[in-house]
Amino acid sequence: MASTQDALYRRIDLDLSWSESDLPERVRTKHVHRLHPYLGKFIPQLVEALLARHVPRGRVLDPFAGSGTTLVQALESGLDAAGSDVAPFNCLLMRVKTREYNPFVLESELRDALARLEEFDGTKPEGAISRYLRDWYAPRAAAELLFFRGLVDDYEHADVLRVVLARAARSARRTAHFDLDFPRAPQRSEYWCHKHRKTCRPVGEARHFLRRYALDTLARVREFSRVRARGRQAEVLHGDARELDFGAHFDGVVTSPPYPGLIDYHEQHRYAYELLGLEECRELELGKGTSKAALGAYSDGIAAVFDNVRQALKPGAPVVIVINDRRELYPEILERAGLRLEERYRRHVNRRTGRRSGEFYEDILIAR
Repeated sequence: MASTQDALYRRIDLDLSWSESDLPERVRTKHVHRLHPYLGKFIPQLVEALLARHVPRGRVLDPFAGSGTTLVQALESGLDAAGSDVAPFNCLLMRVKTREYNPFVLESELRDALARLEEFDGTKPEGAISRYLRDWYAPRAAAELLFFRGLVDDYEHADVLRVVLARAARSARRTAHFDLDFPRAPQRSEYWCHKHRKTCRPVGEARHFLRRYALDTLARVREFSRVRARGRQAEVLHGDARELDFGAHFDGVVTSPPYPGLIDYHEQHRYAYELLGLEECRELELGKGTSKAALGAYSDGIAAVFDNVRQALKPGAPVVIVINDRRELYPEILERAGLRLEERYRRHVNRRTGRRSGEFYEDILIAR
């Protein structure tokens, strides 16, 4: 006789297993979902389907909100939402994605900042430059980024300019074009580029990235404003989800917690922390390492989050978790959190972008 745990498994859910032709990258990264690259996020079409199945109305919570995919998709699907994250950069990104804008004011400010940037002569900024900026940026690129940073606080939409700055800083680093996700050391000389199939040089300037991403951000904000439901709001909470007071009762949870030992969520945005002066909270991040002790700490932390989340849910509200649980940690985690695992199925992730392409599966857990 099959065990209770085995009975919870289904075969791969083909309705949630899209091919690359079904969902090309330009569709997976629609409107504000691509305001800034973010490794390890789930795609909006998956969130849309899970909301329709499990939280079709009301208010949804994501305690591991990351780049804000659940919040953005909830607004598009006609739901109110709240999301939390311990990382300041993630919260900045979520606030920018979910805010409502006057597009004329936003365009005016972005174009004004770009006009001022065009007049910048590349003069080296006064004062000391951090070791990180000296190592990872050519002198002119660093000067342009720092000049743009100096403009940010002059504008009402300062946070939008901060995200533009961070995105440009990611692209302007001294690294190979094909190695933007995981650069290990500055690239200072010519190299054979696997992406462009030719010899390339490290980036020397940043202003063309700043211009490109400012205009792209404006276009994406406008696109999202046309599809988001009117009157719906998203709340962004910065803090440790083990201790946050989530307030009002929610109709469900849709979330994707960090995977153990897979991504250093602080390091992937190191340039943003360096340029924006954001507080580092990496000691509170879950999922660092895969040793026995690290996995134990991970399980303790995730269980504490869901135990806290449970207090904010309406009776019977579903908790939908997208996770690659190859270590089978989550049945015990959910039990410790006072949740009952009702259903478990898998989706085939057809193609992961960048250098992490290849076969991959995710588990979708439904608990109450």
